[in-house]
Amino acid sequence: MKHDLVLRVIGKLLIPYILLFALYVQFHGDFGPGGGFQAGVIFAAGIVFYALIFGLENARQVLPDWLVETMLSSGVLIYAGVGLAGLFLGGNYLDYFVLDPNPVHGQHRGIFWVEAGVAITVCGVMLKIFYMFASRGRSE
Repeated sequence: MKHDLVLRVIGKLLIPYILLFALYVQFHGDFGPGGGFQAGVIFAAGIVFYALIFGLENARQVLPDWLVETMLSSGVLIYAGVGLAGLFLGGNYLDYFVLDPNPVHGQHRGIFWVEAGVAITVCGVMLKIFYMFASRGRSE
């Protein structure tokens, strides 16, 4: 597919909107349907689409393996960190109300960071699975 001009042009037009939609789903997640899991999958799908059109090697230059593997653990650490912050501030684990003097702001802040951690982890997992299957049988 690397040599199909129409597909390359359409991909260059669509991929930024796919990634932008992933950000919309992420930031709209605490006000309506959507959130971290959906945003992570949509963002990973944009990168997979890029890899299918422009090649796996180019996708690995955009998001290298070390960055994808870092995403796997950093998202979990963000999620756990929000829970521990609630404990250290005198609440329960994942008790968002203690994250800000105004409980409503603390709730929004906690949900945002938990959903961000989920999005980062899910995107990393999806990309790691894709990279592993796509490079299967290739010598590196």
